[in-house]
Amino acid sequence: MRTAYSVETVRAAERELMARLPEGALMRRAAAGLAAVCAGLLPRVYGARIVLLVGPGDNGGDALYAGARLARRGAGVTAVPMDPERVHPGGLAALLRAGGRVAPAVPGRADLVVDGLLGIGGRGGLRPAGAALAERIPPGAVVVAADLPSGVDADTGEVAGAAVRADVTVTFGAYKPGLLIDPGASRAGAVRLVDIGLTLPAADAEALQHADVAALLPEPGPASDKYRRGVVGVVAGSARYPGAAVLAVAGALRGGAGAVRYVGPAAVGEAVLARYPETLIGRGRVQAWVVGPGLGDERVPEVLADPVPVLVDADGLRGLDPGALRARTAPTLLTPHAGEAAALLGVRREEVEAGRLAAVRALAERYGATVLLKGSTTLVCDGGVVRVNPTGTPWLATAGSGDVLSGLAGSLLAAGLSAPDAASVAAYLHGLAARRAASGAPLLAHEVAEALPSAWRDTRTP
Repeated sequence: MRTAYSVETVRAAERELMARLPEGALMRRAAAGLAAVCAGLLPRVYGARIVLLVGPGDNGGDALYAGARLARRGAGVTAVPMDPERVHPGGLAALLRAGGRVAPAVPGRADLVVDGLLGIGGRGGLRPAGAALAERIPPGAVVVAADLPSGVDADTGEVAGAAVRADVTVTFGAYKPGLLIDPGASRAGAVRLVDIGLTLPAADAEALQHADVAALLPEPGPASDKYRRGVVGVVAGSARYPGAAVLAVAGALRGGAGAVRYVGPAAVGEAVLARYPETLIGRGRVQAWVVGPGLGDERVPEVLADPVPVLVDADGLRGLDPGALRARTAPTLLTPHAGEAAALLGVRREEVEAGRLAAVRALAERYGATVLLKGSTTLVCDGGVVRVNPTGTPWLATAGSGDVLSGLAGSLLAAGLSAPDAASVAAYLHGLAARRAASGAPLLAHEVAEALPSAWRDTRTP
């Protein structure tokens, strides 16, 4: 499990550790890790041209001490302060002793640039002086952010103004939520964690990894039959959107439940059976429901009254009553994209996209449900720790991919996973399958469903 912690939590852990260490020891630990990653990104350190963008705080000190280490190995290191009157004195002295230099402007050529402008306490994007330096980063240089890209909010991933776009981010002591959640995550590049010895409490956000998913996947036993493994009911599709039902059923059949029962228009049911003859047709006992994909103006059956888990997606999300959801005794899982989330919250879509973490928490609180907020970073929240999905590809932005995800998550609900686990595992497998199916090229939604067995097996491979 990859865990992320808020600025307040990290700061408290740093203070506790610094009280037990000699002065400056923690910064030197961070700088050593930063320098090691930078060295590994260069063909060779000796003779490399390295530029440090130096802010006035400890983040600038980290960059200066790291630069000193690289200068001692023969690199040509140039520090460019954002404010020449406010530079970390110890770090600057170390750099100058090692043979580095200070310049008033960013050189026109560099092999590697270290972003040390703002630390994790920065808010609201880069100020003009910092933005001016970031704009002058030489083309072709590898950009390495110290702790997080300057201008990204460490707690939320929000980018409220100018911000650095890094190729690699070296984060100290712990992942921060803003490194995992877009739009900040898109600016972080590859994230490397440097252990500096922090003792941390419960996480604020977490991201599953292969082993976590493998441990949660349902697996039949010797006494299993299709009913013991769970039956998921799918209420989807309409004359206008028959394909949504086919795709939701495809995801459900690959999701680990023992059977899939389709409930919807007869003509759509025929299309489902033609593609997937394993499907049961008509109402009957189920262990979970999926309702909403492609329903259009069709009437939504009253599945919320059924005392089993219910996943609501797409057209099923229109006009949801928060009171009715809160009154349910069984779990509810909502799977909106940004536009649907905005309608549920009564805000603009842009507000959801700019503040995804705040939006998913607000939805979970308002509707008393687990929420899977789809998008470039898919988030899952049930009111507690937020799970951030680390898999996926931009090629998933294609019609019908969300229908496959809904069926998959619903099937995992029917197989007995909790709503947060079903949502998290479904998003993980869905993203992994999409990467496999796309391989750098456009893909179709049904190809994601077809790649799910391979993704499932991948998570079980050591």
